Amino acid sequence: MTIKRTGHRYSDVESGKTIDTWFPRSNRPIARQCLAQKAGLIKSDFVEVEIASLDDAPASAEEAYLRLHLLSECAVKPNEINLEGVFGLLANVVWTTAGPVLPAKIEVLREYIADTEHHLNVTSVDKFPRMTDYVIPEGVRIGNADRVRLGAHLAPGTTVMHEGFVNFNAGTLGESMVEGRISAGVVVGENSDIGGGASIMGTLSGGGKEQISIGKRSLLGANAGLGISLGDECIVESGLYLTAGTKVKIPDGSIVSARELSGHSGLLYRRHSQTGAVEAIVTDSSLWGGLNSSLHSND
Repeated sequence: MTIKRTGHRYSDVESGKTIDTWFPRSNRPIARQCLAQKAGLIKSDFVEVEIASLDDAPASAEEAYLRLHLLSECAVKPNEINLEGVFGLLANVVWTTAGPVLPAKIEVLREYIADTEHHLNVTSVDKFPRMTDYVIPEGVRIGNADRVRLGAHLAPGTTVMHEGFVNFNAGTLGESMVEGRISAGVVVGENSDIGGGASIMGTLSGGGKEQISIGKRSLLGANAGLGISLGDECIVESGLYLTAGTKVKIPDGSIVSARELSGHSGLLYRRHSQTGAVEAIVTDSSLWGGLNSSLHSND
């Protein structure tokens, strides 16, 4: 399937390096303006980007931005498109309320706006901008937009609370509560809850390739951690960090590594309150009550 979109591109005037490219959903040529452009630090133009196959690696920064837009528009799902080499294609950018510039140009921008009524705010220095500056997904709530990167996939009915974080090429597949961290490559199924302070291992740090997923109607408890996949209707006890090598006692009394249980449904993982041993018992999602539907009607 060939994808062709019209984008508005910002480039550094001195080097010509692409800073960003915005692709309106309407696919109309809509221009942006900012103080950094008025200062002569960046320039803008329209660019036509065509992707013959999403299975091929991106070949330019403009193409990488289009792929990130497609993810945040929920036109494609995480891990279903090729993002190989994306870090090398994107520039490290100072994202400001006066427009994006390369790090070496931030002091020039500050000097330019010194006599204006604009108070400069630097939101981040990163290769990935905030998702909400480029794409607003349908039917979502986001408590802190700084914590959701462009390329995050948030399905309708998703609520990301203020301490929740969602990386690019990761996210939710249905109504979900996100109060913890969804790392790159991780997908969370419908009606699941990522508890406050919880963390899920992604595919970036250390070059890991294992893609962790959480099924439907599952709960990752507050301050818990996860290094294996969960099936449907699973619960991980608050504060329990379950890695692939964690030794787990299963219902028949035998001891296995948690990786052998990866993807299994209907399990509650907990620590024995007296021995501290990790155990898995048969359970169902009714034990934690599921999501409050009124919180996820985000029309």
